[in-house]
Amino acid sequence: MSTIAVVAIVVGAVLILLFLGGFVAARRRVSQPEVAERIRAADRALEHARASDRGWDRERLSTAAGEAIRQQRPEFEWETLELVLVDDRPGVTEDRCHLLAAGAHGSVRVILARREGGEWFPQEVG
Repeated sequence: MSTIAVVAIVVGAVLILLFLGGFVAARRRVSQPEVAERIRAADRALEHARASDRGWDRERLSTAAGEAIRQQRPEFEWETLELVLVDDRPGVTEDRCHLLAAGAHGSVRVILARREGGEWFPQEVG
């Protein structure tokens, strides 16, 4: 057997082992629900921090989202209302934020937008 063939076999075997190791590690990470929850909590905290740093009032966001849910989904009762996405673009009228209301019977995503005066209004409730 030539030297090139031996080197090719060894390199191929190493690549297969690296692939299998990465696959096993990824499957293990996916099968741990607490990891996913920690990631979601970190994302929510990051979005909340971004909103706070930009002068957005969390209470106003929560109030606007709550009113939107009561108007468009009056049968839905929620226990938590989490800020999950902040889309702060140049200008006030381009700002958007996504909140997730969760309750015993599922969840509802509320997308709020801003008017020129800074007032939040529901763009979508779903």
